[in-house]
Amino acid sequence: MDELKGFFKTGGGDASEVMSDDALAALGAPNMVYVRQVAAADVADDLEGEDENILTPGSQTLYAVHAANGDRLALVSDRETAFVAARQYEMEPVSVH
Repeated sequence: MDELKGFFKTGGGDASEVMSDDALAALGAPNMVYVRQVAAADVADDLEGEDENILTPGSQTLYAVHAANGDRLALVSDRETAFVAARQYEMEPVSVH
């Protein structure tokens, strides 16, 4: 846990002030990713130049796979695919709402 020295302080305060995103991601579960439902309209601009086939006619919902530090790793069309893809890369997916 030497990599976390200096990130903790005593007393009150907001956790975001004392630990970086990367340190938090390394704490305990470096292979954990989280899966959350997102509105297709909210991420449509991010798909420009990518595989736009993910947006099927009438699709309103996509699923985003995020690293523990918040970086989005993937967008997929359904929850099951998100979990399967994460496991194929030896990651442990969890749902968040």
